[in-house]
Amino acid sequence: MSGSRRAAIVAGLRTPFVRAGTDFAQLDVLELARSVTVELLQRANLDPTEVQHVIYGNVTRPVQYSNLARELVLASGLPRTTPADTVTLACASACQAITDATNLIERGYADVVIAGGVEMLSNVPISLSPPLARALVSASQARSTGQRIASFRHLRLADLPPVAPTITETSTGLSMGQSAELMAKLNGISRADQDAWALGSHHKAAAAWQDGRLAAEVAPVFVPSDTGHAVTRDNHIRPDTSLDKLAQLKPVFDRAYGTVTAGNSSPLTDGAASVLLMSEERARGLGYSPKAFVRAYAYAAVDPAGQLLLGPAYAIPQALDRAGIALDDVEVVEMHEAFAAQVLSTLKKLDSDAFAREELGRSRAVGCIDAGRINLGGGSIALGHPFGATGARCVTTLANTMERRSAGLGLVSVCAAGGIGAAIVLERS
Repeated sequence: MSGSRRAAIVAGLRTPFVRAGTDFAQLDVLELARSVTVELLQRANLDPTEVQHVIYGNVTRPVQYSNLARELVLASGLPRTTPADTVTLACASACQAITDATNLIERGYADVVIAGGVEMLSNVPISLSPPLARALVSASQARSTGQRIASFRHLRLADLPPVAPTITETSTGLSMGQSAELMAKLNGISRADQDAWALGSHHKAAAAWQDGRLAAEVAPVFVPSDTGHAVTRDNHIRPDTSLDKLAQLKPVFDRAYGTVTAGNSSPLTDGAASVLLMSEERARGLGYSPKAFVRAYAYAAVDPAGQLLLGPAYAIPQALDRAGIALDDVEVVEMHEAFAAQVLSTLKKLDSDAFAREELGRSRAVGCIDAGRINLGGGSIALGHPFGATGARCVTTLANTMERRSAGLGLVSVCAAGGIGAAIVLERS
């Protein structure tokens, strides 16, 4: 990473994260992204003309928005001359947006960038079968009623139902949950340990809302209705859950022998998050005190047919090496919790000498992360997981936690579909 220019995390904000099909079900994905981005600019008291680029992550992309980030610029009152691009890297999409923004700043191509992501799993795009789609296109181009009717003559009943979206891996046919089950079995992760991790996520998230830490990171979203109510809080956190309650839930992906349940997995979620990044010089020139700086990052990939969500175990050591630090130097960690089995598997691999030798070419384990340093305000199991937004949520929370605790070094890690792992190291010095 360049030493002459540093990308500063100046501010970050997110919407409440809510279960798909609940409070945000009637909203458009662009409206959700616009709401949080406008609020971020207002809270930061930043003149919109200062923003030189926008990069936004989104996974289940609506058909009408081929470049959602550019539509966000046009809808948010930013200068219409502001370039913008949309990135897709599954659950690490917002990480990609933030590191792309870092590259622009470090290269001197921009001084002020908004990066983030959004997901509306309440309103995912529904596809048509290829035969039906071709027939409709042909009918639209027909010059007569007879030709239009003829366009549909080869259709079968099986071609008519819409094609529902899926989160299965194209290369393997396995869902993330099935892959998490495989990881739990291969790494000896017990149901009891998964439920205990999930319980901690809920209790820490509830405590962080109660003491105001999360409230400071969340902007209300006003939902048009007869009452015009505002959504102000995450709605998946279960402060009253217990190990007994979690133990009563049945496995979802392997009903006979599985250990992965709805209770120790992240839910399908709607939400958006935006982060304001600046060059250090511009930030200080505008009177901002950076919360943290991007010191290094890394992306890695594993074979999806193996341990699909183990990518962070490979990306983390690369990011640490690029930052010139060891895992023991990291004081605070935000680790995306797709599943408790995935988190616990990653932690186990990082602390394994055999994994270090056989997979990383190292003489000893990367290191052990004490649970007391991870997800101090809860994680995705409790807070929710809007695919495109989670990375921005993690970076914002980490930067705020580091500022609050005067921590020198912090780490974000996110697993993603396709066997991808992302890791970002933040520093305050």
